[in-house]
Amino acid sequence: MIYWILGIILIIVLIVSLAFYRRWLDTKKKITAIKEKWGKPYYNDPNFNLVRIYLDSDVNPGKITGTTANDLDLDNVFAYVDRTNSKPGQQYLYKKLHDPELDIDVLKQLDEDITWLGKDRAKQERIELELSKLNTINSCYLPELFVKEQQPLFTPLQTSYIQISWIVMICLIVMLCLVHSQVYFLALLGLAILNTALHYKNKGKVAQYTHSLPQLLLLNKVGWWLIRNVAVRGNETVLNSLSKVDKLKRSLLFVNFQNGIGSDPTDIFAAIFEFIKTVFLLEPLMFITSIKRVNKSRKEIETVYKYVAEIDILISIDSVRIGLPYYAKPEFSVSDGELKITELYHPLVENCVANSIFSNVDKGGLITGSNMSGKTTFIRAVALNTLLAQTIYTCCAKEYHAPLLNIHTSIRVSDDIEEHKSYFQAEALAVLDIVNKCGINEPFRSLVIIDEIFRGTNTIERIAAAKSVLSYLTANRNFVFVSTHDLELAELLGDEYAIYSFEELVDDKRLVFDYKIKEGLLKNKNGIAILQSLGYPQSVVNDAGKVSEQLREKYQL
Repeated sequence: MIYWILGIILIIVLIVSLAFYRRWLDTKKKITAIKEKWGKPYYNDPNFNLVRIYLDSDVNPGKITGTTANDLDLDNVFAYVDRTNSKPGQQYLYKKLHDPELDIDVLKQLDEDITWLGKDRAKQERIELELSKLNTINSCYLPELFVKEQQPLFTPLQTSYIQISWIVMICLIVMLCLVHSQVYFLALLGLAILNTALHYKNKGKVAQYTHSLPQLLLLNKVGWWLIRNVAVRGNETVLNSLSKVDKLKRSLLFVNFQNGIGSDPTDIFAAIFEFIKTVFLLEPLMFITSIKRVNKSRKEIETVYKYVAEIDILISIDSVRIGLPYYAKPEFSVSDGELKITELYHPLVENCVANSIFSNVDKGGLITGSNMSGKTTFIRAVALNTLLAQTIYTCCAKEYHAPLLNIHTSIRVSDDIEEHKSYFQAEALAVLDIVNKCGINEPFRSLVIIDEIFRGTNTIERIAAAKSVLSYLTANRNFVFVSTHDLELAELLGDEYAIYSFEELVDDKRLVFDYKIKEGLLKNKNGIAILQSLGYPQSVVNDAGKVSEQLREKYQL
């Protein structure tokens, strides 16, 4: 007999040991993956419909517009910057990149937290491992629990019935066991059929919460782990929120349990459990209770969500910094007089040539150059570095000095066939939106980036309109950088704008670009030289040369 007992104990020990070994191997594998991805972009092809759930709930008027986000290729920038380990962290980072901070103290505190947490890489890895528990698709639905109040799943009459149905069912079963009566049996059978019909008829209403509610329990568990292992600011508020969310555990444990059971439809136990929860209406009962409690705890749920997400993005930003060729922490001036960026580059452009720029708030920058010379990439990089400075306190540059700025761009404009808008109308509306946001009475100055201003209309009116708008923007003390092919603007704007150019050389019928910004107008006359190198008739080349000289003499170019 004793051998049987020892054998059973040995088998149990082996099973438990095997479980622990598998868990150890899984943990080791995850830690190895965490180590390998450190400091590298891993482009995990995010589902932006899910990633932007938290951003879409943001009503802050200070966040950048969809137009500016598109102009800056912000989805691709996010895919590069995103080194998060959880879906809450990923969603929070996406929102942060769209919502530039206008409080210097908040940005400095962010940097202090990044620096403090980055002192212990081994600790960071343990935190990343814990955060990865929230890296499932279902975790993307967590914001839906707090961004708006949840509506009742059922009518008041249905809710009342569901709340007492299980009691009535148990009473009928007891009465049937005590008194063998067909009345009790028929009543029990009728209620079971009614409950089954209610269960399946309303399953769709319940299904919308099967993604988010089980993740809330896991979010709270990760939050508790972090509060015990990571000392950061606001612990008292987070502790209170975690304690309140703890009160949801009873109903959430049921939801989590039923999801686990239901994951294997061939399991006989799952079938029995499905029958019990159907006839007793346990599923809608638990969800009714959970939703009520969630509505009472929305603020606390968001606090826990943000706490977990913020720790995740601190590590993510640190990883970004490690992986950049070089970076600068921005220096923000209290006055709004100067913008200086040294050796700035675009993080998504491979082997990007670095450039520097200096500007005063009352003197814009006019960027000239031919197509593909680098001027659009440059002005986009200026705007992007300003955004990164005011979101993740990290610039792709050696130095960044500027005041806190609002960011407005007009780079990618297209006509709108559905609304019967011409290209020029669409462009004019985009620029008008910028003008309306850059008045002299705005609390913060703006950085304005415009690519090829008013290219959609004739030359005379384009130049006249462009000159008026650009003068207005600098007169209202905004930092303005505009790319253009219209060299006449340089003369019309006079001292209001500094002139810069990107040049190219013709080499064996090819354009050779150095992508370096230079002060002053274009010096090379490569356009006509290219025509000649490509074999245009000499009469065409000579005529173009004469007209070019006349125009340059007229406009002193």
